[in-house]
Amino acid sequence: MRISRRIMMQLVVFTAVSVTALSVMVFGYLKLPTLLFGYGHYTVTVELPEAAGLYERSNVTYRGAEVGRVQEVNLHDGDVRAVVSLTSDVRIPSNTQAQVHSTSAIGEQYLELIPRDETSAPLKNGDVIKRADTSVPPDVNTLLDTTNRGLAAIPGDNLQTVIDESYTGIGGLGTELSRIVDASTTLSADARRNLDAMTTLIEDSPAVLDSQTESADSLHAWAANLASVTDQVRAKDDSLSSLLPAGARATQEGKALIDRLQPSIPVLLANLVTVANVAITYQPNIEQLLVLYPVNIANSQGSSIADAHQSRYIGGNMTINLNTNLPPTCLTGYLPPQQMRPPSEVDAPDRPPGDLYCRVPQDSPWNVRGARNIPCETKPWKRAPTVKMCESDDVYVPLNDGNNWKGDPNATLSGQPVPQVSTHVPVVPYDPATGTYVGPDGKVYSQTNLAENTPKDQTWQSMLMPPNMTP
Repeated sequence: MRISRRIMMQLVVFTAVSVTALSVMVFGYLKLPTLLFGYGHYTVTVELPEAAGLYERSNVTYRGAEVGRVQEVNLHDGDVRAVVSLTSDVRIPSNTQAQVHSTSAIGEQYLELIPRDETSAPLKNGDVIKRADTSVPPDVNTLLDTTNRGLAAIPGDNLQTVIDESYTGIGGLGTELSRIVDASTTLSADARRNLDAMTTLIEDSPAVLDSQTESADSLHAWAANLASVTDQVRAKDDSLSSLLPAGARATQEGKALIDRLQPSIPVLLANLVTVANVAITYQPNIEQLLVLYPVNIANSQGSSIADAHQSRYIGGNMTINLNTNLPPTCLTGYLPPQQMRPPSEVDAPDRPPGDLYCRVPQDSPWNVRGARNIPCETKPWKRAPTVKMCESDDVYVPLNDGNNWKGDPNATLSGQPVPQVSTHVPVVPYDPATGTYVGPDGKVYSQTNLAENTPKDQTWQSMLMPPNMTP
């Protein structure tokens, strides 16, 4: 039998259309590769307390989109296990809750997957969603029966009254109710998009609520105090009413004062910045000074008040014991005698270069409260005479032990040799007949109160007067 070319073309076209339709039906509708081989899908087991109307080939949704189907529903050790097939194209977190829902009150059931967070690992083939993470809707029959019993418990007349009053209350409010429903829908959609944040808020809210419960007494006290303040404000309403206009005028006067002081206030504030930084650094010292100063003033006043029980005293109750030269005056680190200024001069020359302070060891009995033993503010464990030494890694180095050399404090800088420290105390001989002696500078000095002809009966005034020393 010979087939014409036209018929051959028709058969080819018919075959192509048939194959295409069969492919669409097999792969698109029936999804035989998925059903037979599970291609592009993986299975997850969901443990449920009951089937709740869920059946094979029920839809499985994730965020409202279909992501698979229920393959089978069976019993296992008293629980219901639903094996679902999920598409591999959608990443579903393992920390997910499975809920059985109904499309309507009498509609078919489906399984909805609700993620709790997006950071957990995705579900994989063979995973199990535990029963604690699943829920099913209440039984419709039980719900309807309970609703019927509840309605039956309401007296008919009262129910009619409620319906009539409800009509009176919301009648004509269709537009407003529609806006409420639309806003509620929008709110629900936004809540769904921010489900992770809302879930976190709900899970973390018990800690906040518990803290409020634990501080209930404090909150009650705060509310009572606030009520007391409010009562006082209400009682002083007239005063507050008069204060508001006066306050406005006072504010204007204050602004005018600031405007008049504007050229000098910025300069003053800028200068106070440096003072404030120093005050912050020395804050512990200032605090101690403010604490001890009133006590010292009180002690001084107490020592200067006469004894109330002995009227013959008109002065202070003080005893002055002069411990002259105990311990001796520290001269190490100061200018040599040749450069010392006589106290009779009244001019104001420039200060000698260098730091002048007692440069004996820090544990020496001379001038124990001197600059060398000042605690560093930023390093309390360190003591140094200058801020520069405090802030550096340098340590205080004395010139000598304070017993033998009295010289230039900058000897190490000027090149002047520093004698070695000796272990003996220098003794200067003097002539007891005349009271003369040779000083460390090689000059001869005379101290008349050391001579043999010095009056034996000296007055207390002569003992307090400086000796007559002439080179």
